[in-house]
Amino acid sequence: MPITKQQVIEMIKDLPEQIDIEELMYRLYLRQKIEAAEEDVRAGRLLSHEEVVGETSEWFK
Repeated sequence: MPITKQQVIEMIKDLPEQIDIEELMYRLYLRQKIEAAEEDVRAGRLLSHEEVVGETSEWFK
């Protein structure tokens, strides 16, 4: 999902004066993941808690 230059500028304005490159990359990555998750919710691509428990119950046996 693309991000606009203006969105990046706004994000940078909210950052502290000094920030590690890794922290900046993490925040961009996190923003992308949150936006993708929100799009999944809007499109109805989600599972209930019960469905997740049912699908993963074998993992913990």
